[in-house]
Amino acid sequence: MRKINPHSLPEVNFSENGKVRYLHLGTPWIQGSMLIAKPYDIELEYVQRMMVGLLFLDPAAVTGGHAMQLGLGASTLTKFCYKKLNMTCTAIEINPGVLHACRGWFKLPPDDERLRVVLADAGQEIQKQEWLGTVDLLHVDLYDQEAALPVLDSVEFYDQCRNLLTEVGCMTVNLFGRASSYERSLEKIAQVFREDAVWDFKPTREGNTIVLAQRTPHRPEREAMQSQADSIEQQFGWPAGKWLKMFKPLAKF
Repeated sequence: MRKINPHSLPEVNFSENGKVRYLHLGTPWIQGSMLIAKPYDIELEYVQRMMVGLLFLDPAAVTGGHAMQLGLGASTLTKFCYKKLNMTCTAIEINPGVLHACRGWFKLPPDDERLRVVLADAGQEIQKQEWLGTVDLLHVDLYDQEAALPVLDSVEFYDQCRNLLTEVGCMTVNLFGRASSYERSLEKIAQVFREDAVWDFKPTREGNTIVLAQRTPHRPEREAMQSQADSIEQQFGWPAGKWLKMFKPLAKF
C-alpha cells in the first residue's frame, strides 16, 4: 500500500494561451486543459481518444451509465461525461489542490446525485466493495508532476480496474512518459484482460498512447464501428472516422 505524505503533494497552478487554459502541477508539463469559451468540450487530442469506449457501448449503457476517472486532471473527462453524456460520474483524486483548481478555474460543477469527487488514493479507493462491477467507462490517467511514468501500473492495479467494470464496461488508459514504459504497461494490461480484449492507438504527436481494454472481449463488425464513429464525429466534432485507421486490436482477428 502506498504511503502518501500530504506535504509532498505538488502545488497546483494554471496558465493561459489564447482561448485555452492549462493545468500544471508546479512544472511546465500540461496536466489538462479547457477551452475557456466551451468548458465542457474536450480540447486535447489524446483526451478525445480517451473516449474511444463510445465505439463499443450501446447508447443505453452511456446515458444513465457510470463513468469513473482515476485522476481528475483539469476535470475534462468528468465534465464531459456529466454534462454531454448525462452519465453518473465519479472522479478519484489524491490532491485537494487539484479539486480546488477544477472548481475555481476549470468550471467543474459541485457534487450532486450524479457527480462525486472522492479525495483518496485511487489504488486504495477502487478496492472498496461499493465500486465493484459498477463502471461502464473507466478512464485511467495517473501521472505525477514530472509526467515520467504512470503512478499506478502494476498487474494488481489493472486487475482491480477490471473488477470495477460492468460486463459491457471498458477501461482506457493514457500511457505516456519520457521513460520507455509503454511496452511494459501494455504487457501488464494484456495479462489481466487478455490480448483479445485489448486495443490501442498509434501515439499522438506528443507521445500519448491510448489503450482500451474490455471487460468482455467484443469485436463489432466494421460497418457497426464506422456507424458509431460517424455518430461521434457528428455529435462532438472529433476525428472519430480517422480513429478506425489508427485504433487496432492487440490480437489478430
